[in-house]
Amino acid sequence: MTAPQIYVSFPGTARDALGFYAEIFGGELSLYTFEEFNRTDGPSDAIAHGVLRGVVSLGGSDTSNGEKSIRTEGVMLSLLGAAEPAVLHEWFNKLADGGRIVDPLAPKPWGASDGQVVDRHGLHWLIGYEQAQ
Repeated sequence: MTAPQIYVSFPGTARDALGFYAEIFGGELSLYTFEEFNRTDGPSDAIAHGVLRGVVSLGGSDTSNGEKSIRTEGVMLSLLGAAEPAVLHEWFNKLADGGRIVDPLAPKPWGASDGQVVDRHGLHWLIGYEQAQ
């Protein structure tokens, strides 16, 4: 790993959330249950560890009894220039499905195109690109 990777504690929705991101970004998704990790502090089918490896990589798990789940303020996951503009628009639209657009992905006065979306699982994304020269 060459950069920090986000790892999210989901409130019992890790399987759905990580699957959602795998559908959008592609890559290889690995999920391991509490039972597979011999954990007894939550439902046996809860996700003890999951990781999506690919163009966009992130990890996560379900919270166990008493643990806090995702809450973020002032944090965005940046995908600035992470793919071709058409792909970034596709990702933005898919992340917006069931989520909330904060700022549409569109040209900005400074010449770049970007936008923000909070997806259905609560992650806040900044997606954009520089205009072609």
